[in-house]
Amino acid sequence: MWKVTPLKSCILAILEKRGGVVIESDLENPLKDMYGDYSHSELNKALMTLENQGLIHVGWISKTKRRIQRMTRDMNFLAIGED
Repeated sequence: MWKVTPLKSCILAILEKRGGVVIESDLENPLKDMYGDYSHSELNKALMTLENQGLIHVGWISKTKRRIQRMTRDMNFLAIGED
């Protein structure tokens, strides 16, 4: 079944509501309410696409926790090998 709103747009909308920063575990319930059922691989693909487009940054807090942050104009992150 086709979803009306893409998963990437839902993630960005939730980040906007939460002040631009969210922990992945805090993203689950609002995302299910907005988007419906999704798999972990769909979420990873959407996050990777958004990060590659320069819209978000995903960082590890611990081995199992990820921090998702919306990028602003004054933020810069180096790609791998750009030290």
